[in-house]
Amino acid sequence: VQLVESGGGLVQPGGSLRLSCAASGFTFSSYTMSWYRQFPGRERELVAGITSAGGSTDYADSVKGRFTISRDNAKKTVYLQMNSLKPEDTAVYYCNADLIEVDATRRRYWGQGTPVSVSS
Repeated sequence: VQLVESGGGLVQPGGSLRLSCAASGFTFSSYTMSWYRQFPGRERELVAGITSAGGSTDYADSVKGRFTISRDNAKKTVYLQMNSLKPEDTAVYYCNADLIEVDATRRRYWGQGTPVSVSS
């Protein structure tokens, strides 16, 4: 199982970045996919999530209206378009895959993280 994030980097306030997470080794289209972020010394927090077929999304209040999560099940990739970036968005961003099987077994996978820095 692999989740490989890309697209992070340094951007000025007000700028945009698009994160990508390429998945392999599991049935991508069955999993809810999410982006989390982690600030130094803090727990990871949910940024955005999207259901397996892409029919429903959810966002943290702090990013609503600025970030958009999407997925391409044919490419086994989930994206996070981040617009109007603020210095407080600076964090390491992680891709997450989550599935609860019919027998209640939970399968959860994480990427290695990609850093995003918003600074002038």
